[in-house]
Amino acid sequence: MKDTLQPGLRHQFSYRVPADKTVPALYTEATEFTVMPEVFATGFMVGLLEWTCIQAINPHLDWPREQTVGVHINVSHEGATPPGFDVTVTVELVAVEGKKLIFEVSAHDGVDTISRGRHERFVIDKAKFDARLATKRAAS
Repeated sequence: MKDTLQPGLRHQFSYRVPADKTVPALYTEATEFTVMPEVFATGFMVGLLEWTCIQAINPHLDWPREQTVGVHINVSHEGATPPGFDVTVTVELVAVEGKKLIFEVSAHDGVDTISRGRHERFVIDKAKFDARLATKRAAS
């Protein structure tokens, strides 16, 4: 981690929601999802929040040796967003506790605030992380 990885770091990212990021596309093998409304899926929204956090901090890491993984998410999903809308995510790094990074996150679809909350990520050494995964796979 570089010295520049400090609380107060802000980043914003906009993304146009395609049809393949709606609820029916979330788990196509799940009939329960395929018959639901065609709106931005919570699962994909969470991924967009994470992606924006990653964009914010990667310049402040020794990327790609150092990476981050999501370890906690506590967000709302307050509004339905149809495909074709642009969702703008704003993130702010509010705390750095060793390797744990805590973000305030929010998202707006141009009409409504669709999400707000907190997200935590943990800085990893990619090679060490992959080695632990290999050990886990071998043990199963």
